[in-house]
Amino acid sequence: MAVITIVGAGMMGSSIGIPAAENGNEVRLVGTPLDSEIIRHAKATGEHLTLKRKLPESYRYYPFEQLNQALAGADLLVSGVSSFGVDWFLENVLRTLPETLPVLAVTKGMIDREDGALIPYPHYYREKLGTRHLSLNAVGGPCTSYELADRDPTYVAFCGEDIQILRRIKALFETSYYNISLSTDVIGVECAVAMKNAYALAVTLAVGMAQKRDGKLHYNSQAALFAQSVREMRRLLSLVGGGDENIVYGAGDLYVTVFGGRTRLIGTLLGEGLSFEKAMEKLSGVTLESIVIATRTARAVRRLIARGAVREEDFPLLLHVDEIINRGASVEIPWKAFETESVR
Repeated sequence: MAVITIVGAGMMGSSIGIPAAENGNEVRLVGTPLDSEIIRHAKATGEHLTLKRKLPESYRYYPFEQLNQALAGADLLVSGVSSFGVDWFLENVLRTLPETLPVLAVTKGMIDREDGALIPYPHYYREKLGTRHLSLNAVGGPCTSYELADRDPTYVAFCGEDIQILRRIKALFETSYYNISLSTDVIGVECAVAMKNAYALAVTLAVGMAQKRDGKLHYNSQAALFAQSVREMRRLLSLVGGGDENIVYGAGDLYVTVFGGRTRLIGTLLGEGLSFEKAMEKLSGVTLESIVIATRTARAVRRLIARGAVREEDFPLLLHVDEIINRGASVEIPWKAFETESVR
């Protein structure tokens, strides 16, 4: 039996411990300072407050003030914070960990640089930690927190620099419903699944547009935007230096986010004709990492366009999303910009 300490009691951080607990491991769930009510509720009822599912009886719960107690004897630390908590996690957790304790992060996202480069969070952590060398690993793939808690089968990728460490971590979590591939292509896996947030917003514009038009759910437009999203995501993967095979994780994650994620809410409202400001007001209190990722990715692409490294016409959908959320544009899908000619 291993001891797995999870910092961050959000929905995915809390859910990922379920297969590990079912494998007989001890799971200790530590709330961030923002998770106090979730931890209190789980201690009292055994149920997650926002996930609205029962967690395994073997879970143990800790407020952040008891982090050291929760880390005693731990074999793995899981980061369950969102993109908004990355710097907090770096300063308050990673800087104090023993270098022998491997880390697995569920956080999906990227940081953009002034030169147009995009790097995943494990690489960002590595840079900020300097001479401290931690084993920084991450999760990517088509998996929502509530369906993981419901044991609906899926497969994901665990990525990191050391395949032997990845194999040991996989053994802790793999079940009949939680299937795990391994990859040392960290930038490929992580950037593929981060980009899906921006493009899920793009695809769900079609949902709102259809509802506004005739109140029906149409699939042609959604599928066309999905196809264009995958095309642009492959181009972005190439730009960051990730292997093209990682598109399966990004496309799978895009699919599940379009149908089951919070990003669907904002995309639908924008497609119905609400301004970005009005849509955000309506969704007050909902964490939307898609806005962060779309903004960072588009900003990086615009810098590369300015340098002549890429062409504007290669990313019409991403740039239109950026215009909607950051430049006050209304939704006008650039359908003709998606057309190509291929002669073989």
